[in-house]
Amino acid sequence: MRRAIIYIIFAASVMFSGCETLRNFMAKDLEEEDFIIGKLYEDEYVAETPVAVKPVQKQNGKAEKAKTNPLGLSYNASDNTKLYETIGSWIGVPYKYGGTTRDGIDCSAFVGVIYKEVYGLTLRRTANDMQQDVRLIDRDRLREGDLLFFTNSKGKVSHVGIYLKEGLFAHSSTSNGVSISRLTDTYWTKHFYRGGRHKKFSD
Repeated sequence: MRRAIIYIIFAASVMFSGCETLRNFMAKDLEEEDFIIGKLYEDEYVAETPVAVKPVQKQNGKAEKAKTNPLGLSYNASDNTKLYETIGSWIGVPYKYGGTTRDGIDCSAFVGVIYKEVYGLTLRRTANDMQQDVRLIDRDRLREGDLLFFTNSKGKVSHVGIYLKEGLFAHSSTSNGVSISRLTDTYWTKHFYRGGRHKKFSD
């Protein structure tokens, strides 16, 4: 009887040990899978010269205090002033993969923060997943506030920005942090995938 109990205890210990080993193996396998998927959709380093951001003064010819645009872009009454001013307040914040604050922020987090503050809309966390929040549109239909999706060298959507006007867009660049770039620049032209308009916005 005593020997039988010992055998049962031994078998149970082996079984539970095996389960733990299996759990560890599966956890490691899942981590490796996440790592591989993360690499596929990883934002690439892009060496570029951002558009210089200089305040543009607007005066009506009278002795009134000049109005300034934090992005250095001229805009009129039909433009979304809050969009430009909110983006302007983030210019210069460094890029940080996985970052979500002014200490460092990645492209999708930056877009998410702007959309939440300006439009009151919550977007999905990654550039690739944000496509589910929008209607994909062609480049010639872009308008202020639309999202821009870009692919990496692996062909996966890995970067997102916000279209402004005149071929310019705001994003958190891997080389310059939050900045303004030209959609006509070689890299962005080559890797542009589609534009996206939030489903709550009318066409």
